[in-house]
Amino acid sequence: MAHGHETAHGAHGAHGVRGNVPGVDMPDWKTWKVEGTPLEVVQRRLAKRGLRDPWIRNEAWRYSGSFANPPTFWKVVFKGFKYGFAAFAVALAVEYTVFPPNKGGHH
Repeated sequence: MAHGHETAHGAHGAHGVRGNVPGVDMPDWKTWKVEGTPLEVVQRRLAKRGLRDPWIRNEAWRYSGSFANPPTFWKVVFKGFKYGFAAFAVALAVEYTVFPPNKGGHH
């Protein structure tokens, strides 16, 4: 350990270098475009004030692919509904099988 930062993952440790990860294809940074996204408006507003964000392209991925269509209210509410309902039905069946209700009505 030369500087105390080396681990099994190399000199960068847990911070690592983005890319070069086996099984993960990282897109080239040049593929992200600000044009056609809400970031284009931000870029114009900054330019009016004489400012520039050199890192704005790094946020463009949020407006492309599956991230471009934000989830609707119903998708969020019912995301795990079918699995939750199936688990509820199984739990109810097990409860009524193991602990059947008393027919006498006594507590």
